[in-house]
Amino acid sequence: MVIFMVIETKVYKNNQTTIPEVYRKKYDVQPGDIVEWEENDCGEIVVSFRKKLSFTDMIGAGTVKTSTNAVQLEKKLYE
Repeated sequence: MVIFMVIETKVYKNNQTTIPEVYRKKYDVQPGDIVEWEENDCGEIVVSFRKKLSFTDMIGAGTVKTSTNAVQLEKKLYE
């Protein structure tokens, strides 16, 4: 048997609301994190949390297997 927990929050002035403590702790939601709201095909709202990344967090996150030459790329751009 699956038991679902329902938690209600109130929407205040300026459309502000509180993220329930149980979810803040479970998903480690901190000030500055991003709350994403998405409506699925069934019309249900899916809420997810993600950390806000700074530029320094992104350094080295991606890799390129081929080398690039900025001068050659700029020349191709203006051809």
